[in-house]
Amino acid sequence: MKKTFFLSLILLSSALFVNAQQTVSPPTVGFDVEKANIPHGVVDTVTYTSTTVGTSRKATVYTPPGFSKSKKYPVLYLLHGIGGDEKEWLNGGKPQVILDNLYALGKLEPMIVVMPNGRAMKDDRATGNIMAKDKVEAFATFEQDLLKDLIPFIQKKYPVYTDREHRAIAGLSMGGGQSLNFGLGNLDTFAWVGGFSSAPNTKAPEALVPDADEAKKKLKFLWISCGESDGLINFSKRTHDYLTEKEVPHIYFTEPGGHDFNIWKSSLYMYSQFLFKKNIPTLASAK
Repeated sequence: MKKTFFLSLILLSSALFVNAQQTVSPPTVGFDVEKANIPHGVVDTVTYTSTTVGTSRKATVYTPPGFSKSKKYPVLYLLHGIGGDEKEWLNGGKPQVILDNLYALGKLEPMIVVMPNGRAMKDDRATGNIMAKDKVEAFATFEQDLLKDLIPFIQKKYPVYTDREHRAIAGLSMGGGQSLNFGLGNLDTFAWVGGFSSAPNTKAPEALVPDADEAKKKLKFLWISCGESDGLINFSKRTHDYLTEKEVPHIYFTEPGGHDFNIWKSSLYMYSQFLFKKNIPTLASAK
């Protein structure tokens, strides 16, 4: 069934979206269906030492079709929601299927995708009261685990670029808030940032982007998306409104739907196509 959607594409005083060589459109039926006759990437589970938490922690890692240790790759850190863990995207979002299909169509730059557990505490399972104070605080603690432990581990284990221009972050719900907080708060580490249905943990816009000029200079691409009937949409909209006021280039995309994987899969499908390209694509207008 064909989707309708509302699109707000901000094209301001930046060359980010100029001379685009590709147009990105919302997904069509079958974008998340596994196909047998195309090359497939590989998903592995890795364990790294977290000095931040004081224990070993797990993450899942997707390497693209044709992965070779003799090449270098950019990295997308893809974060889960408050009730999930390092397997939530795999269980509910089929990122490996979505990305495999996009690679088969020639729409992606080869990249490694790291899906960590964003609940940085010794017992990081999504059990019991997931809204407990210590568990919620652990999502903020993950910023240091990510920067000091996980990223250095990935750089040692995989053949990846280590500069900010080859590092992206995105996430859903609680992970969307983390992505905006950590990405926009560490522009020397991340140049590509995306928030899907970002949750109340998202900082106020003035705290996210205290220096609009720095954001304009350092961001390669900023994406914000949400379902139109999502009760959390105001957190995305207030960020979009502030960025518009400050003339920080970004894409704000909404489409019919709520707070679920239908929206998050669609967001990953589109967001991933913008990443690590010299000429940033444009987003197709609604028809």
